[in-house]
Amino acid sequence: MISWERSINIKSRQELEVMREAGRINAEALAAAVALVAPGVTTAEMNEAFEAVQRKYGVTSPFKNYPGPYPYPASICTSVNDELVHGIPNKHKLAEGDIVSIDCGTTYEGFVGDMAVTVPVGQIEPETQRLLDVTRKALEIAISKTVPGNTVGDVGYAVQTYVEEQGFYITRTYTGHGVGRKMHEGPQVPNYGKPGRGMRLREGMTIALEPMVLVGTGETIVKPDEWTVASADGSLTAHFENTVAVTADGPVILTAL
Repeated sequence: MISWERSINIKSRQELEVMREAGRINAEALAAAVALVAPGVTTAEMNEAFEAVQRKYGVTSPFKNYPGPYPYPASICTSVNDELVHGIPNKHKLAEGDIVSIDCGTTYEGFVGDMAVTVPVGQIEPETQRLLDVTRKALEIAISKTVPGNTVGDVGYAVQTYVEEQGFYITRTYTGHGVGRKMHEGPQVPNYGKPGRGMRLREGMTIALEPMVLVGTGETIVKPDEWTVASADGSLTAHFENTVAVTADGPVILTAL
């Protein structure tokens, strides 16, 4: 389903500044979509709110028309409850107690910013909030490990250990990834691994780190629309993501307002 450019592209300081602006615009557009989230709102309306901000800046989403079983038809992915990633915005109305993951990208001057959040719809159950808190914390842990000299295994091991200690599961089918001129570049960064294994991180790499956490199983299915990925047992899922630069001064989040 996902088209990968496997090469590793080291970014210059100037390119990182362009990516920072791509990320900032993306975060602003995401905030507009998040601000709409409430019972009765459709995921299509969230997509329109996101696109309105992109039109203001004259930028586009790398998600739209992304190659797959058919060209992806929207600018964001909206995955509700058991849906983990790649949910297509539609006329479905959100309900009190739902959670919705919003994954989004922006291309600015040839570079991509990629990020995701999972947000509650109205009041949610305490255990559902714990899922969101654990997934957000897992992203923070991944970011802290994204430093020169560490390996992708170090990053994945830290995420996996934390998530499993909290009694949740990670998927082994979908991973984080390099990002830059293309939305999916090398290296692939799984949310599991062994310390010291895999590619070593170097200054100038830019990586979309994205813990994807499931309540009841690590197994997933693809729904009949051929894009939406959901938990195999119908249990809840959550997804948080930021684009991060590997620098000598430590990790720098590029998708920040």
